[in-house]
Amino acid sequence: MTATGDAVARLVREEYARVLATLIRVTGSVTLAEDAAQDAVVRALETWPRDGVPDNPRAWLLVTAKRRAIDHIRREGRRDELEAAAMDLVDPADEPPETVRDDLLRLVFTCCHPFLSLDAQVALALRTLGGLSTTEVARALLVPEATMAKRLTRAKQKIAQAGIPYRVPAAEELPDRLDGVATTVYLIFNEGYEGRRDLALEAIRLGRVLAGLMPDEPTVLGLLAVMLLQESRRSTRLAADGTPVLLADQDRSRWDGQAIKEGVELVGVALRRSADRPDRYAVQAAIAACHALSLTYEDTNWSAVVSWYDVLVTVHDTPVVRLNRAVAVGERDGPAAGLALVEGIVGLDGYPWWHASRAELLNRLGDKDSALAAYERALTLGLNEPTAQHLRRRIDDLG
Repeated sequence: MTATGDAVARLVREEYARVLATLIRVTGSVTLAEDAAQDAVVRALETWPRDGVPDNPRAWLLVTAKRRAIDHIRREGRRDELEAAAMDLVDPADEPPETVRDDLLRLVFTCCHPFLSLDAQVALALRTLGGLSTTEVARALLVPEATMAKRLTRAKQKIAQAGIPYRVPAAEELPDRLDGVATTVYLIFNEGYEGRRDLALEAIRLGRVLAGLMPDEPTVLGLLAVMLLQESRRSTRLAADGTPVLLADQDRSRWDGQAIKEGVELVGVALRRSADRPDRYAVQAAIAACHALSLTYEDTNWSAVVSWYDVLVTVHDTPVVRLNRAVAVGERDGPAAGLALVEGIVGLDGYPWWHASRAELLNRLGDKDSALAAYERALTLGLNEPTAQHLRRRIDDLG
């Protein structure tokens, strides 16, 4: 794809979630809206590189998608109620920005309705809000692609069959949705943190909206805090060639001090409000704050980091959390202690960072052959090219 084509694809991808959210509101169908939005995206990718990007790309995509939806409705043949519904889509006027923002929030809560399982909530929201492919969603949630495809189909069918309303729920309904919404927003942020900044910023914006809806909820405050603290390091995470820069090598003078200040303040409030029962997002934010407040990597209080991971394991015990804790133990107590914990974790053989972490610890212990094998195993597990290039350099360093 040419540079122009890449720029067009990036723009279309950034607008997709907003267009889809509005289409779901006006059509009342996730499946119909998704089909129409995807048709509009294909049309944009075909015509914009040739004819130029329109002055208002979102309006162009929305009008094109509405026309596709009208065509679909008319093909259904039930022209009594469906014809009237189609005519409601004809208005080509651009949607006001505040309506678009509300549509995105409605979409979050629709995807995260308690009628759906938590796994289905998160998967559907990543697919629709994040604009991720089924393959990308499967990778983010560590499940096979075929399993994810079936899960997404069932979730959309349940929404249609149950008549789940497309709206922001009333205040008394919010707590039942919080777990799914918070998990979804955080996973969208993680996808953006790995590359797409538009997704990361959208997740932070949604976090601020949630904080306005639920200002006393530690989960929401912790979620916003951890996203701000991690985003504060964005400008130093990648080298000029796009390869990752390890935390130890980042220029901390370039971290976003305002984001760190806001994040640390939110951490304090979230921890106080979850003193009786630790909240996993507040604890994750506390770990991020330990790094953000350290002037150098050598100054990091690894004992505090490990202690917070000990707390996190009590409320969110996952193999990835245990891996991160093991790495912190390796920094505090030495690579042998970290390696013993890493190798005791079950269920991460398909996770490239388990192998890469193990390789790093083996290398520090002087076992270069085993480290080399672990790095090479990580490279077989679907890493993006800049990250793969970083690991290949680590292999080169081994000689």
